[in-house]
Amino acid sequence: MKKDLDIRAYNRDAWNKHVDSGDNEWTIPVGPELIKRARHGDFSVLLTENKPVPASWFPPLQGLDVLALACGGGQQGPILAAAGANVTVLDNSPRQLDRDLEVAEREGLQNLLTVEGDARNLEMFKNESFDLVFHPVSNLFIPTIRPVWLEAFRVLRHSGSMLAGFMNPIFYIFDFDEAEKGQMVVRYKLPFNDIDHPETADRQITNGWPLEHSHSLTDQLAGQTDAGFHIIGFYEDHHNHTIISEYSPTYIATRAIKL
Repeated sequence: MKKDLDIRAYNRDAWNKHVDSGDNEWTIPVGPELIKRARHGDFSVLLTENKPVPASWFPPLQGLDVLALACGGGQQGPILAAAGANVTVLDNSPRQLDRDLEVAEREGLQNLLTVEGDARNLEMFKNESFDLVFHPVSNLFIPTIRPVWLEAFRVLRHSGSMLAGFMNPIFYIFDFDEAEKGQMVVRYKLPFNDIDHPETADRQITNGWPLEHSHSLTDQLAGQTDAGFHIIGFYEDHHNHTIISEYSPTYIATRAIKL
């Protein structure tokens, strides 16, 4: 693997291929029944893999300006739009954004827009443009994440909130191939990223999978508070189908506000 690989471009192409092959659950749009329920105020969305976001974390959504950050795939964005929010979905993958547009067209959601871009640079949005930033697990595909928190804080209005999901870095200390066999073998130092380990990078690229980065809890949590956020909510969640989840939560979700 080339050290000068353009990670953003590679990951964009990898996610585009996931959409076209239909082999990834996070590229499958929601069905009409969930949209119908959301229109009646009965909605549930995920920041992590399994545990729904608590209803108390959401302000009233009717007329709310929401940035669904790195959130393509036709899942959370359309549900929030059906619940009454004005939703802008930003994602690095145009094919993932196509999924959101498919649902919007199918369901007549005129209050959903899509923008292709990098979550670290939201220059297309003015300061204080949104009331809520919804950022599900996706910053593992971004090499540096502190710019994400800074930009989210900038585009959020005062008294607004950011809901974010991300990986527990402990997930990345184990040999991935051994974990798939049901064995937990400590192998990697943290913070982990694929590009520093040719054996994992080559596996990801050979399989057409996005490249990943673990990030430290300092960058995930202190990164938010250093950007100006106040973290007022927290929960953990588990992966499906990995032995690691039998021993430790593998996801973290936070609720943060901009005072």
